[in-house]
Amino acid sequence: MSLPPSTLVLGGAASGKSLYAENLIRDIGGNPVYIATAEALDEEMQKKIALHRKRRGDQWRAVEEPLSLVDALKDHDSADAAILVDCLTLWLSNLLANGRDVVGETDKLVQALPTLSASVVFVSNELGLGVVPENVAARQFRNLHGVMNQSVAVAVEHVIFVTAGLPSILKGVSGR
Repeated sequence: MSLPPSTLVLGGAASGKSLYAENLIRDIGGNPVYIATAEALDEEMQKKIALHRKRRGDQWRAVEEPLSLVDALKDHDSADAAILVDCLTLWLSNLLANGRDVVGETDKLVQALPTLSASVVFVSNELGLGVVPENVAARQFRNLHGVMNQSVAVAVEHVIFVTAGLPSILKGVSGR
């Protein structure tokens, strides 16, 4: 089994999207690379990161990169690699917290995709299914996140929505 050059796995919080994305890469073999955008800034996140590491096991090469995602993708790109980026939502949050140009960084990411030799699977939350946030900052984040997800979804070959651990193919052909 092989993956398309690029895949976006979307879902709500705790929907099973990360596990589904990990299994996509595990199923094809090769040299799996996990690019983590999360930072262990509190105890809850430290526990979540430890759980993900334990679940993946030792065969994954882990790369922690909260901001320079395109550079990390290029640094670990090879024809025999399968790269998992988990997750774009935290990457967006990190960009905003560090005063970075979110639209420019997203454009840079989308433009880099066709230049990569590795198969890449992105994980991202779907935030647009809930109520409209009450405050301006939360609405701005939701809107920027929606634009980012749409840009990446257009650029990748395969888009999967995961609900309760079950995948729905939104774009591309079903390989699983």
